[in-house]
Amino acid sequence: MLGKKSIRVNGADCGVEALILGAITSIGGFLFGYDTGQISGMLLFRDFKDRFGQVDTPEGRDFQPIIQSLLVSLMSIGTLLGALSASYTADWWGRRKSLTFGVGVFIIGNIIQITAMNHWVHMMMGRFVAGLGVGNLSVGVPMFQSECSPREIRGAVVASYQLMITFGILIANLVNYGVREIEDQSASWRIVIGLGIAFSLPLGLGILLVPESPRWLAARSRWDEARLSLARLRGMKNDPQHQLVEDDMVEMKGILEKERAVGVGSWAECFVPKPNGVPKQVYRTILGISLHFLQQWTGVNYFFYYGATIFESAGIEDPIQTQLILGAVNVACTFYGLYVVEKYGRRWPLLIGAIWQAAWLAVFASMGTALDPENNRTSGILMIVSAAMFIASFAVTWGPICWVVIGETFPLRTRAKQASLATAGNWLGNFMISFLTPLATDGIGYAYGFVFVATNIAGALLVYFFLYESVSLSLENVDTMYSQPDLKPWTSKKWMPPGYVTRMNRDEDFFHNDRAQHASGVDDLDDRTTAVPSGRPSRVVDEEKKADGVNGLGATESREERVNRAV
Repeated sequence: MLGKKSIRVNGADCGVEALILGAITSIGGFLFGYDTGQISGMLLFRDFKDRFGQVDTPEGRDFQPIIQSLLVSLMSIGTLLGALSASYTADWWGRRKSLTFGVGVFIIGNIIQITAMNHWVHMMMGRFVAGLGVGNLSVGVPMFQSECSPREIRGAVVASYQLMITFGILIANLVNYGVREIEDQSASWRIVIGLGIAFSLPLGLGILLVPESPRWLAARSRWDEARLSLARLRGMKNDPQHQLVEDDMVEMKGILEKERAVGVGSWAECFVPKPNGVPKQVYRTILGISLHFLQQWTGVNYFFYYGATIFESAGIEDPIQTQLILGAVNVACTFYGLYVVEKYGRRWPLLIGAIWQAAWLAVFASMGTALDPENNRTSGILMIVSAAMFIASFAVTWGPICWVVIGETFPLRTRAKQASLATAGNWLGNFMISFLTPLATDGIGYAYGFVFVATNIAGALLVYFFLYESVSLSLENVDTMYSQPDLKPWTSKKWMPPGYVTRMNRDEDFFHNDRAQHASGVDDLDDRTTAVPSGRPSRVVDEEKKADGVNGLGATESREERVNRAV
């Protein structure tokens, strides 16, 4: 029976259901990758070009650069809007039902694409609708994984989302490679799109069988359900009073009570500093958006959206096969990335990865501009090697770790909204790459690669000066770390949370005393506070405001003092 036994993974007690949850939710990443990878090969299929192209050539019809840009990039506008909507669906319906909704929208979009006959606008709108679903999933999956995974394996679980993105790209490349023999038939591209529907069903249905996020339940004062969810995820379904579950509850409850004392966050709080007791809230919003925008501007989708077209123009005999090789490198290296994110943390891999990527992109752009690869075999080979080395670094560092950061950086009060904004930043960057690439390569050719050299250097600077090291911290203690006034990002790895000997080991005496105090104090708060989805403060906050007779910072501080005494 699920949930009866715990399994030791990286020193953490994990239930079978926690592992199943990680596997099922990662299918969301697979759909993201599959939808990204499929268009690169489809743009080369003869039937696809004859049906949706605009320009007549001796070989048949082809695309105008602006139409090709719109066909590829409008999906990214859909994903951007889907990412913003995810904060509402995830908060209203819960994390699980929100993901099922995202899958349903994705399926509708794919059906629209399959039924397209001869007009590119029909295909483009299908990609837009599918993008709404993928955008919803791209927020919901990392957030759900972060809230449900034990802190000891959270980085690897969320990084598996990126692993499945790479696997989805590889499978799309394999399918494209397999159907290229029938590229003169509509079945070539319809099979590719139709398989996406089949791949999405295990996520849409399977997610309803795993536990709901304990933090989402706790934020709505459903403490018994939150405890059972934690117990199931720890493999202790039949022993929800176990000390490990109790420690998790105490740690989660203490932070939640402080956050609930000042209500539920609004969109405005993500951008306008307010004295609400949440540390560096706007700082973290801007950091998340910037990091994910630059993840796209590393240049990875320059290769995955248009790689086959780029290598075809470079004189490569079989561009789809080259794309398949790059996809395989992407998958293989992401496995190593799952180890790196827990072993070396977040900051240094991102910093080193950005510098490495900039170096190989400089080689790629220099060779492409100095020696015409169409007439120089050596130049073409070196460009493929450079692309492979770039993708290897991205797969280990910026690919998985940016999704880990988005899942663990934001406070619960505004987590869904900030995660949506960060992911929207990712999709804005994605849209810009997919829209501008055909126009840029038509104008400046391979010199476009130097733009990505600059953006990778900007990414390295952002990480060094602004990103705090959150490896092995609980989500609640990440908040505590950001509240330290004298702590700098470049020294943050040395910081230890209260009650911990190391980031991996708790001080049992500290938690024993905390449990004893909690049993006598915080339980009284449970019946007086509720998390109100509308954004209004809870009843206890209203009452305390009346007692204080003031609003603003003074009232916030007095509330926190009372909660701290109880905790």
